[in-house]
Amino acid sequence: MDLLHNLELGFSVALTLKNILYCFTGTLIGTLVGVLPGIGTPTAIALLLPFTYGLEPTTALIMLAGIYYGAQYGCSTTSILINIPGEPSGVVTVLDGYQMARQGRAGEALMVSALGSFFAGCVATILIAAFGPPLVNIAFKFGPAEYFSLMVLGLIAAVVLARGSVIKAIGMVILGILFGLVGTDMKTGTQRFTFGWVELFDGIDFVVIAMGILGIAELISNLEEAEEKRESFTKSVKGLGIWRLPRGDFRRAWPAVLRGTAVGSALGILPGGGALISSFASYAVEKKLSREPERFGRGAIEGVAGPESANNAGAQTSFIPMLTLGIPSNVVMALMIGALMIHNIQPGPQVMTKNPGLFWGLIASMWVGNFMLVVLNLPLIGIWIKLLTVKYRLLGPAILAVCSIGVYTVSNSSACVLLMAFFGVLGYILVKLDFEPAPLLLGFILGPMIEDNLRRAMTISRGDPTVFFTRPLSLALLTIALLLLIAMLVPSIAKRREKTF
Repeated sequence: MDLLHNLELGFSVALTLKNILYCFTGTLIGTLVGVLPGIGTPTAIALLLPFTYGLEPTTALIMLAGIYYGAQYGCSTTSILINIPGEPSGVVTVLDGYQMARQGRAGEALMVSALGSFFAGCVATILIAAFGPPLVNIAFKFGPAEYFSLMVLGLIAAVVLARGSVIKAIGMVILGILFGLVGTDMKTGTQRFTFGWVELFDGIDFVVIAMGILGIAELISNLEEAEEKRESFTKSVKGLGIWRLPRGDFRRAWPAVLRGTAVGSALGILPGGGALISSFASYAVEKKLSREPERFGRGAIEGVAGPESANNAGAQTSFIPMLTLGIPSNVVMALMIGALMIHNIQPGPQVMTKNPGLFWGLIASMWVGNFMLVVLNLPLIGIWIKLLTVKYRLLGPAILAVCSIGVYTVSNSSACVLLMAFFGVLGYILVKLDFEPAPLLLGFILGPMIEDNLRRAMTISRGDPTVFFTRPLSLALLTIALLLLIAMLVPSIAKRREKTF
């Protein structure tokens, strides 16, 4: 009964005219981000963070969440029709979706993708509503030692699941932690790493570093690439022909949708999980279970249905650790935590007790958003196809202008714009050196939290460091983190990880 009462509260918040409008805006922008290659969800959310200052926290989070799961819908369009994934999680869809388009089955692929995503999104939202409150109750039993260990585990998981070298990922996490320590130490009042620059006394604003590392760096990277002409099958999808789905395809697709939903829901909750890992894992499961694995890569509809369901389920269940524990499972969730902090809301279990309207309103809005996305991605497919003709060289200057205006509004200081430019150049250099930016941003968000909980735990224990090992839950979390690192040193596991990514 409590669940029904809470959902009633959530829908009363989500179904206000203002929140419906911003939910639609978020899903629309998310679909655009997914359709247009080279922008990316983290970049889009980072660009819009400054513009959420004037919104209520619930409304801002509803819009940003709509961008995230909306992009998972939209990225299938480019993956299937022009062999370019609009989002990293759409890479797997390219393998069979594009081959289906070449065989004249683009409509079937798009339909299975949209309906599978809708089903997975709805199921994942049910899981958030069902498992969120129990996790919050568990989180209230966490002390500073447990939170410290949980955040360390989150960073280690992000390192293990990061693309490329583990050593590089660890370096990025450490760099992010160092950036997070810039500013005034609130306990001692001393300046740290400010080099006498007054603008850094309050620390580096998350919007500045996010826009620089994600927005400007991605902009430079995309502008330097030549726009090649690619084979596309956009003309093969017309009108309502998309609604045709042969019985044989349906029989193969629906079990893959169910399995993809289960895989994505499980992996989205884990630290370091989310849409990308979920889609790869689902594809591996489908190929393993298939009686004809040789069909995969040649237009197997299961290779579209499973990963597309998994990435949406993973995208939405990744909200669970963010909302209940205050731990970001991926870079987008780190941006969500940044949005909460902008509105002076401390992420963690207090969100549900102190801001129940925000917690349940966000959950209810996901059902509303998923319904909107089916409308946006099936009947309006012709509009999205036309948008694929937009050249990135035209989008680039607009993105740069939005970045600069957005950062300036953070503190009305030109120093923030210069700082963004610095991080943009740094981000571009890191991309060129094959460093992934996600661990840096996770380190930036979690670093100050780790420091705060470390200090609090040591104060409570009167300087005894064994407090992290004498408390059972803290010891268990640190043990899991250590086992993950040790596993990466095993040659066979390290080689398999390298092959996967």
